[in-house]
Amino acid sequence: MLIDTGTNASTSSLMAYLQSLNIKKIDVLVLTHPHEDHIGGADAVIKAFSIGTLYINKVTTTTKTYKDVINAMISKGLKSTAPSAGATFKLGEANCTILIPINTSSKDLNTYSIVIRLVFGNNKFLFTGDAQASNEEDMINRGFDLSADVLKVGHHGSDTSTSDAFLSKVNPKYAVISCGKNNDYGHPHKSTMDKLQAKGIAVYRSDESGTIVCTSDGKNITFNVKAGYYKYGSKGGSSSSSKSIPKVVLTPAPSKASQSEQSQNVTVYVTKTGKKYHVDGCSTLSKSKIPISLKEAKQEGYTPCEKCNPPQ
Repeated sequence: MLIDTGTNASTSSLMAYLQSLNIKKIDVLVLTHPHEDHIGGADAVIKAFSIGTLYINKVTTTTKTYKDVINAMISKGLKSTAPSAGATFKLGEANCTILIPINTSSKDLNTYSIVIRLVFGNNKFLFTGDAQASNEEDMINRGFDLSADVLKVGHHGSDTSTSDAFLSKVNPKYAVISCGKNNDYGHPHKSTMDKLQAKGIAVYRSDESGTIVCTSDGKNITFNVKAGYYKYGSKGGSSSSSKSIPKVVLTPAPSKASQSEQSQNVTVYVTKTGKKYHVDGCSTLSKSKIPISLKEAKQEGYTPCEKCNPPQ
């Protein structure tokens, strides 16, 4: 199962990762909601792989990214399945339940996010997309079982999600936050990180560790990287707080090979003109900067900017 496909800019990284796992078919493709950072690579995935069930909400947008996804579906003769709250499906030996969309708002596409709870053996996972606090309240009111060992934190750690009541119901051991390094939104926000810290929940963050691989055998859960920190984004509060989290789970330090791989996931920036990559804030970088991984920048022939001296 593949839940969301990242941005247009990260498509080549996503495709390379899926192909490195020798995946030929996506049995279940879930596009939680039609924002570019969640469906950017979906057209490429649909074209490249055999797709089983495709879950998409009925809500539509007029963006080129969304149209690209629909055109890819048409070209493959692929039909979507509208999610239904409370519906279940099997994924191998795992059991999956669709919890929302419920309580949607036409003014906020995030409220259409498809939330999926996956249970494999004794391990439980909750994937939330960009579900908002209003969605979380409705999931609680409907009496859904929200308990999970691993929570994919909603809306990149924004203060619009992860309400106190919701976090208490989920009561996770581990929290995974997908957000860009030094992003313009201040993700993750202070209030969210304070809640996770107060409960001693181990945090794993893509802005700190790059690709995060969580593995379950039905009994034990392990991660490929060390747990991160409770610091928060500059627009969500001061980012100076770097108090380390409690060592809830002991995991081996990444090998040299995995550390090298992580370094390639560092975000750099390019523009539509020129073949240089830059660090954020470079004086030669225009406002129309495009985030891209260092690995992807190299693959596409970009070379480092001499003035800002980005990582190589």
